[in-house]
Amino acid sequence: MSKLSERILALRREHGVLQLEIAAAIGVSLRTYQRFEYGDREPTASSIVALAKFYGVSTDYLLGVSDERGEGLHE
Repeated sequence: MSKLSERILALRREHGVLQLEIAAAIGVSLRTYQRFEYGDREPTASSIVALAKFYGVSTDYLLGVSDERGEGLHE
């Protein structure tokens, strides 16, 4: 499991959100989102940005570049 998939799974559980809700919010199918979480598929750049905005974290945090959650220069 990649750092990205670990982090989006942890964030979803932390926020108590359903996979279906996140998929709809970022504009992908439920199955596509599930593949992101399972590490079977890498999200596009636009999906990563949408996930970061949805959770209010930086893309660097989602990608494992930084352990700081705050939005940074690389949103």
